[in-house]
Amino acid sequence: MAREKPKTTPNTGDTDTYVHKALMFSRSSAPRIPKPTAEREICRGVRMSSSHVFSRYHQRNFPTLESMKLVTLFFFFSLSLLIASSFVSAATLQQQEVQVLKEIGNTLGKKDWDFSVDPCSGERNWSSPASKSYSTLNAVTCDCSFSNNNLCHVVGIVLKKQNLTGTLPPEFAKLPYLQEIDLTRNYLNGTIPKQWSSLNVVNISLFGNRITGSIPKELGNITTLKSLSLEFNQLSGELPPELGNLLQLERLHVSSNSFTGNLPTTLARLSKLNYVRLSDNQFSGAIPNFIQSWTSLQRLVIHGSGMSGPIPSGISFLKNLTDLRISDLKGPDSYFPPLRNLTNLETLVLRSCNLIGSIPEYLGNVTNLNSLDLSFNKLSGSIPNSLRVPENMNILYLTGNFFTGPLPNWIANPDYTDLSYNNFSIEKPEQLTCQQGTVNLFASALNGNNSGTYPCLGITSCPKPSYSLHINCGGKIITYNGNITYDEDSQEAGPAKSLRSGSNWAVSNTGHFFDSGISDYYTWSNMSKLAMNNAELYMDARVSALSLTYYGYCMGNGSYTVNLHFAEIMFTDDQTYSSLGRRVFDIYIQVRGFVSSTFPTTLLQRKLLLKDFDIAKEAGGVRKPIIKNFTAIVTSGTLEIRLQWAGKGTTAIPFGSVYGPLISAISVNPGYFFFSLVSFLFFLP
Repeated sequence: MAREKPKTTPNTGDTDTYVHKALMFSRSSAPRIPKPTAEREICRGVRMSSSHVFSRYHQRNFPTLESMKLVTLFFFFSLSLLIASSFVSAATLQQQEVQVLKEIGNTLGKKDWDFSVDPCSGERNWSSPASKSYSTLNAVTCDCSFSNNNLCHVVGIVLKKQNLTGTLPPEFAKLPYLQEIDLTRNYLNGTIPKQWSSLNVVNISLFGNRITGSIPKELGNITTLKSLSLEFNQLSGELPPELGNLLQLERLHVSSNSFTGNLPTTLARLSKLNYVRLSDNQFSGAIPNFIQSWTSLQRLVIHGSGMSGPIPSGISFLKNLTDLRISDLKGPDSYFPPLRNLTNLETLVLRSCNLIGSIPEYLGNVTNLNSLDLSFNKLSGSIPNSLRVPENMNILYLTGNFFTGPLPNWIANPDYTDLSYNNFSIEKPEQLTCQQGTVNLFASALNGNNSGTYPCLGITSCPKPSYSLHINCGGKIITYNGNITYDEDSQEAGPAKSLRSGSNWAVSNTGHFFDSGISDYYTWSNMSKLAMNNAELYMDARVSALSLTYYGYCMGNGSYTVNLHFAEIMFTDDQTYSSLGRRVFDIYIQVRGFVSSTFPTTLLQRKLLLKDFDIAKEAGGVRKPIIKNFTAIVTSGTLEIRLQWAGKGTTAIPFGSVYGPLISAISVNPGYFFFSLVSFLFFLP
């Protein structure tokens, strides 16, 4: 029976649900916003009664004069109540605030507000209907309960996905009752106005814009603030210590900026935090132990933050954590952090954290665990049998470690398991293919074979060496420049999948798109025409959420020129939020050495050739080709090219799950041929 797709967590790029709950529950502490009056409720009830009576009248069709008189009398009575109700609900926005909205519209570049109707009426374009992805995209929200229901004040401004091109309005500070500012996914620039510090807002979301400068320390005066989302902008500088004054803060999202320095110790005061995102920045220092003060924390995401390990022992105090994701830490090796008390965990990602030692048995007691990613560490020993206990395990990634011993007989229990690049002792590994159902065993065995290839490929010998490699990554077979055929690479991949081509190469993919509102995808096709030479080579691409490895085998020994073809086809080239994405990943070339009595395993030398590679930046824009050339020395018939996400770049522009490696094509051509140990050592770092 086919397995279901990986479970996905809701797209956390937007704060709709939280914001509206926060707005609702914050009314008691906000400037006077009473519940609807009894008079309004009575009028509403009368209208419902009137409708019900007229329905009953038409159903029975009373022909009597008395009945007609009764209906006529009731009609006029109901009409008078409706008129009274209309009079009661005819509250309008204060003219001073109307003028402020005009100023705000001019500053934002919001040109379609229609001031011929009252902004609080909800008519015209003052409010848009909700959609599946958003509770609302465009709305000015008012409270009209002031002055006996005759006066309105603006309490919320939500303008999402409007592609506004202006700047952030200081004029928001002129709306004294404002509680929500949500400008998610626009094209706004400029800095955060200090004037906002006088507001009593509950939520500020500037997610996905071009905001620059630093966070004003004055924001620390907004003591009512519960959610602050500044992700996916161009902010810089250190986080101001004054943020520690936001004692009501529950969400702090600052990922994908250029923040520097240590996290201020004043953040330890924020005991109500339940969701923190710090990824893709340039912070320094270790992850602070004061995070143990965030005892309400449920979700913590720290990918590629610039911070160092080890993960502090104080993390053991965060017993409410359900989602813990930390990756790509700098610093020395360290043992597994103490997570025994975190029994509510559902997602645990500790990837590229320089972890050594073994996996603790107690992880099996985390019965709700459904995603476990410990890939690209230095963990060793056998996989603990306790990991068979969590019944809802969806994803198990142990890629790129030093695990040994036999494969557990339960290893196929998770929906998707990736054990690639380990040292397991597999009896007769040549009898196992690299893909066993939903278990990726590519390069997972200690044993080698006479062909120099991984045993699971089933190649006992190479009848004829090949001196070239051409792959149309993610696309169909094509002929390029009239005489070069690029192999097809359009097979459906998966979150833990290896594929062998009909030629002399294979591909292995590891990774699942967390925080995605769509199903995982592993290829992408450009839908519009590309204005470039040889565009057919860049129309399709292979993508990965984490690690993508192409493996050439049965190749002649010698020197090769490796050409990697890229074009960014998922972002736009215009003045919209869809152009603001940044895709960043690393490129490695791996060459397998020789097998000898001195080296019990085949040597695998990995060289990081490009760190933080950004396709669009290198190419000078999106939908433009860029070819990166490298020299590699093949000494035992195999060549590996690995593209790996290291927690950098945006992750939700233009939508959730746009990040990680993307490649259009690979061409490997011979240079000068030789085979000597000297040349092999010359390639090593």
